[in-house]
Amino acid sequence: MGILNVTPDSFSDGGRHDAPAAALEQARRMIADGADIIDVGGESTRPGAEPVSAEDESARVRPVIQALRAEWDGLISIDTMKSRVALAALEAGADIVNDVAGLRDPAMVELCAGMRCGVVAMHMRGEPRTMQAAPEYGDVVAEVRGFFEERYASLTAAGIDAEAICFDPGIGFGKTLEHNLALLRGLPELEVEGRPLLIGVSRKSFIGRLLESDELSDREWPTVALTAWARESGARVHRVHDVRPNREALRMVEAILNGV
Repeated sequence: MGILNVTPDSFSDGGRHDAPAAALEQARRMIADGADIIDVGGESTRPGAEPVSAEDESARVRPVIQALRAEWDGLISIDTMKSRVALAALEAGADIVNDVAGLRDPAMVELCAGMRCGVVAMHMRGEPRTMQAAPEYGDVVAEVRGFFEERYASLTAAGIDAEAICFDPGIGFGKTLEHNLALLRGLPELEVEGRPLLIGVSRKSFIGRLLESDELSDREWPTVALTAWARESGARVHRVHDVRPNREALRMVEAILNGV
């Protein structure tokens, strides 16, 4: 899953692809590098990020999704917490709703059930502006798994096809460094009802803290290492900025696991 931020303030690439033409060109590069899914986001969810209106967010993502759908038949996801933005994106041609709020909004659940789209339900403690304010867990792996179990039961009861559901433990979303590492160690314990896990670790700040570096470029190869670890530990979808090196790492791991 290639990350396509069409925002002015995302932590890694804010402002680089906020014009539709630049965003489309970046999507083409990621597809050429082997992306199976392009994940389009119009609102930054970095710690401390300020919310934007549904109108502004829709205006950012709709033209990009329309243009990409006109030339590509691969999967497109919309990274949003707002049902109105999700509707605009699905009508423009998106296939998947990637909701960092875990589809806890009944309007989002009703929309996704009615549109019969794919969904990614992510675990986040709090909201982007406050999520890193001293998050606490008794057992982070058990609590995240419990959240997935509750979401699976609620979403399927609301009419969302079980086969359409994917879960994301939300690395870096309301978690300390120790919580993030515990979740990565505990990935095999997070699978619920055979549904795939999505992992998003690309360029995240906990990598910089471990490496004692503030340079984003220093996080790229550690991201590749984490992608390989996550795949060996059972993750099936990998949300990344740099598609080619991460895809090549996945190819190597899968050759070991499954044979050439």
